[in-house]
Amino acid sequence: MNLPNKLTVGRVIAVPFFIAAFMTEHYTIAFVLFALASLTDMLDGQIARKRGLITNFGKIMDPLADKILVYSALCLLIGNGTVPAWSLIIILVREFIVSGIRTVAASEGIVIAAGMSGKVKTVLQMFAVLMLILACGPLPALMKPGIILYWASIAVTAYSGCEYVIKNKQVFSM
Repeated sequence: MNLPNKLTVGRVIAVPFFIAAFMTEHYTIAFVLFALASLTDMLDGQIARKRGLITNFGKIMDPLADKILVYSALCLLIGNGTVPAWSLIIILVREFIVSGIRTVAASEGIVIAAGMSGKVKTVLQMFAVLMLILACGPLPALMKPGIILYWASIAVTAYSGCEYVIKNKQVFSM
């Protein structure tokens, strides 16, 4: 297994430890675990492209690892009342639509690359989660900016989903 794929697997392995730290109110540890896991998202892609180590495993697992990490955090933030549950539904609807379009396209031999708005969505979600984790624990003053960033991520999530559907509308006629 190459280094980028090891980083991706490491991100998934970090999730239960992040969850345990958050649930036991060790928010600083949860923050560090989430931050390190988020950094591996950036690193694995850069290393894979730079060294020509792009694999089918990485193409599938990298975005899945991101979702496992971010959605686990959002479930915890819903559980403690920081964010409303319906906001996660918006995120999940977007993901199911994008995944459905990708699946149909793949069945026709078409690969649809991730767009910039989808990458921005992921980064905004990760930063919002980081701020909200700190706001739950050692830095409560970050709650308002964290919530503002979270709502910005929801807006970009909705936008990127619409953009994805519009850019790939030909998939609906396959």
